[in-house]
Amino acid sequence: MSMPCIVSASTREMFVFGGVTVAIHEVGDGHRCPLPQGPGKAESTNKVIIQNLKKKLEDANEANNEALRVKLDLLEEHRDLAYVRMVAQKQRMERYYNRRANLRYFKVEDLVLRKVTQSTWEVNTGKLGSTWEGPYRVSSLTGKGSYELENQDGVKLPSNWNVTHLKRYYC
Repeated sequence: MSMPCIVSASTREMFVFGGVTVAIHEVGDGHRCPLPQGPGKAESTNKVIIQNLKKKLEDANEANNEALRVKLDLLEEHRDLAYVRMVAQKQRMERYYNRRANLRYFKVEDLVLRKVTQSTWEVNTGKLGSTWEGPYRVSSLTGKGSYELENQDGVKLPSNWNVTHLKRYYC
């Protein structure tokens, strides 16, 4: 923490700094503080200080611009590394899922049972009613895990059914 300049006649020394007469006064903590003497001397000293500050600011600005250019050059590498990490994470999640998933696949003409849902639930069956209905025959594969079903008479059901709502029927 700097102390304010203490002006006393006993500690005053005069110097000429860049053509400007400057009085040096001792500060309370033993440091010395320059003060310009004479009319207009403070303004010229301020000009010198401002010029020095501008020069330091320009140097700092150039260094900052150079640092930004380096970071910009490295940005593409950082993006590539982030992409590699993202792909690796997705692969780990996929392996984790596939290890634990009980994937079921059916072939065309396989017999399956369909889970009874609220829309297909029979009235007044209560909780003792059947949870699976069928058997149905797989007529075609419509997508990944999605099947088109038909009953034993060959009449196709109106919508496709996901594999999570089907199970194999063993006769």
